[in-house]
Amino acid sequence: MNLINLFRNEPDAELFAAGETIFSEGDSGDRLYIVLDGKITLSVGNIPVETIEPGGMFGEMALIDPELRSATARAASDAKLVAIDESRFNYLVQQTPHFALVVMRTLVRRLRNMDETLS
Repeated sequence: MNLINLFRNEPDAELFAAGETIFSEGDSGDRLYIVLDGKITLSVGNIPVETIEPGGMFGEMALIDPELRSATARAASDAKLVAIDESRFNYLVQQTPHFALVVMRTLVRRLRNMDETLS
């Protein structure tokens, strides 16, 4: 599933300047983000762990688990993002079931990468 195509005409896309923090480790969270343009760096304890490029997503744990954010997300370049809150997430899962698989696969890939990093 190409997330850029799904959200290409999003009227409420948010713009972030290079270096701007989208959210910080320890913040409460209530949305995930889809990257339409630019790059986002995810860091844990000031250590970069992943770069998200156009078509990728981040922040998905906030819609699955009510705990605080586990990473900091910062724009590595000027970026255009679509925020998905719980209501819209539920709608997308109902209308586009494959979207739920994309979210789950992203989450599983990140968990496996962290396991490999810590091993």
